[in-house]
Amino acid sequence: MTDGARREASAHRLRRFLGSRAALWTGFALVHAAIIWLNLAAPGYPLGDVTAVYRHWAENAAHGWLRMGIDAPWVYPILAFAPMTVALAFGSAWYAQTWLAIVTVLNALAFGVLIGRAGLSRPRRIAAWWWLGFLALLGPIAFGRIDAITVPFAITGLLWAAGRPRVAAVLLTIGAWIKVWPAALVAALVIAVRRRLEVLTVAVSLSVGILGVSLLAGAGENAVGFVAEQAGRGLQIEAPLAVGWLWQIVAGSKSVRIVYDRQILTFQIDGPGADAAAALTTPLMALGVLVVVLIGIRAVRRGAAFGRLLPPLALSFVVVLMLANKVGSPQFATWLAAPVILGLVLRPARFAVPALVAASIALLTHIIYPYWYGWLLIADPAFVFMLTIKSLLLVVLLVWGIRSLWKLGSSRSQRSLVRDVGAVSTTMDLDDN
Repeated sequence: MTDGARREASAHRLRRFLGSRAALWTGFALVHAAIIWLNLAAPGYPLGDVTAVYRHWAENAAHGWLRMGIDAPWVYPILAFAPMTVALAFGSAWYAQTWLAIVTVLNALAFGVLIGRAGLSRPRRIAAWWWLGFLALLGPIAFGRIDAITVPFAITGLLWAAGRPRVAAVLLTIGAWIKVWPAALVAALVIAVRRRLEVLTVAVSLSVGILGVSLLAGAGENAVGFVAEQAGRGLQIEAPLAVGWLWQIVAGSKSVRIVYDRQILTFQIDGPGADAAAALTTPLMALGVLVVVLIGIRAVRRGAAFGRLLPPLALSFVVVLMLANKVGSPQFATWLAAPVILGLVLRPARFAVPALVAASIALLTHIIYPYWYGWLLIADPAFVFMLTIKSLLLVVLLVWGIRSLWKLGSSRSQRSLVRDVGAVSTTMDLDDN
């Protein structure tokens, strides 16, 4: 055998290994081990919210002193308390490790659904490797907030949306009652799926049940207190709308400064127009969501196939929530994983651009937080520039998503509808995987 033939044979064996479940699960273990180590050992206090805030809330409830969301208003929906409490299972000293184990187990379940049990298709391999790369680029924040609990629910819900829409509705609704953002995926599902009444009934019934249990526990109006708590926030420095004020600080403005809100535990903008901008985010978000809803309905009415519609629709909803958000915390980048993974499973070539953009957003997020976050807190020009690029990349994702939705109603999309239906139905039938 010639040297060229040997190299070709070695490359072939490597490609076969990388496409195997053994390689994927090895990659999963290595990436998760690295992120766990970073959360426990890296500088910048990456698990600060988990160990200093979540654990405090959980311990107060365990001692019967104060149950957040029941005895007092809370910034999160009521089900967020479940993983925070479960993380106390092995005692307060092991709270961080237990939290990281919970996230890893949930990710493993979603990863198992992604790669399936039957033949491992090329799109699923691509999506699985992309997710692992995305997590590695995003770093500690991928695990270190309550959002990490909701991402596996969102991924699994979207992957099961075609074959098991009611189960998908359950998973996404549970996710929304942990952290609100998966509600956008419920909306996307209601628009895209034919059995929308079933999905809506499941989501509403489950929500009523969760609210009912909260009221029976004595929550009263605190059961929905997270709505008012979010509305009362100021403009956080990571929010896309805050970029203009950060550049004013860079330019030497004395009227704009970064302050710490001890009630919400966030760094916010204090300066002319900042409060007005924060108040503007809610109607701006509502308007953005309405635009996506209308364009999505337009695509449905013109016969867009479910598998072609759901990925860009879900992505557009998620990006609207990120762009028109007064908070803009670094963990919000985790939200991008679910719609991008779905898009890579269904249409890998088409979703190459948003996959690359989302990965770039993850990398920029990791550079900014947690290791060198202090530089952003003093409005260092380089870090304000990176935050600006990150915000512009979110705009790129939204433009891509809206453009894709709009084109679904065109004559060209209608001509390709029949071709795509067969491919999508084969890819989305997860009951066989």
